[in-house]
Amino acid sequence: MQISVACPGELGPREITAWHSMQRLTTSLASPFLSPEFAIAVGHFRPEARVAVLADGPEIVGFFPFERRRLGVGVPIGAGLNDCQGLIHAPGVEWDPQELLRACQVPVWQFDHLIADQRPFERYAVAVAPSPVIDLSDGFGTYQEKLRASSPKFCKNMGWKRRKLERDVGKLRFAMGSCDIPGLRTLMGWKSEQCRRNGWIDVFGRPWIVDFVDHLLAISNDRFGGLISLLCAGETPVAGQFVLRSGNHIAGLFTAYDPGFARYSPGIIQVLQLIAELAATGVNTIHMGPAADWKETLKTHDILMAQGMVANGLLTATAHRVRRAFVSWTGRQLSQHPPLFRAADQLLQHYSGEQGPNA
Repeated sequence: MQISVACPGELGPREITAWHSMQRLTTSLASPFLSPEFAIAVGHFRPEARVAVLADGPEIVGFFPFERRRLGVGVPIGAGLNDCQGLIHAPGVEWDPQELLRACQVPVWQFDHLIADQRPFERYAVAVAPSPVIDLSDGFGTYQEKLRASSPKFCKNMGWKRRKLERDVGKLRFAMGSCDIPGLRTLMGWKSEQCRRNGWIDVFGRPWIVDFVDHLLAISNDRFGGLISLLCAGETPVAGQFVLRSGNHIAGLFTAYDPGFARYSPGIIQVLQLIAELAATGVNTIHMGPAADWKETLKTHDILMAQGMVANGLLTATAHRVRRAFVSWTGRQLSQHPPLFRAADQLLQHYSGEQGPNA
């Protein structure tokens, strides 16, 4: 196995074509987060973004997108925003994780949303969790029938809330597109407010992430792009979502709503409408991201995601685990004091290049 490392933007048509082919041949690799376009987009904003290219003689057999952070820590490309991580490979290909890290010049690679069926990484996983998915391969009508059968009370309640929202505020209008910057700013504002309300770090407090999401929204082609959806009651926006599309697969990036309309559950109303609209455009799989109660109701099945760490050498692994445990403990203590929590998060980013707890 020969392994070379390049910046994402240095990949040529041959590499991009091979990458797309690997995604088509293995369903678990089809997520937009595993696409070359996502890696290239991250590379515009993260100077340490890299892609390891694996070759067997003249044939390209794999791609490993990652970032080098300070103190030698390797993380998945777009870590903190990336909900599906792993090595993109041709069917049947095996690799040596230790050899891979040496070629990437990172002594440690930590992951938190690794595709759980990547056998060479299996022994490095310390936890596995389900991630909800919606299967639309039989069409929205079939999906809706199954949802009504499995959750009749939920469907009845959401129908009532939808009608009440229209009566109280105005006729519902749904829009989905790829060039609505004002709508995106509204959605970001709701998300930032939600973060502050819950004592979380505001992800959009980092200017590069705002620019990165703007960049994703500007990408609009048949293969990959960002999409924003907004639900309005009359002329008033009440909920929205930003997603990535790669072929017929969708991955949610973030969703939010105006808390002034919380009693109507506008976020869920918006998601249900988005599912119907996406199904009509040929989407057959929606990756919903980290589990939540409302996602448990809407999902059709789960896929497994792993958390863990690959390290070159026992001493390196032990030192890194101690450091991560300390950061995690400190984060739990500081989370009870939001001003100190935000200050600590900023310091952690500055000195280690990593995202802090709950980022």
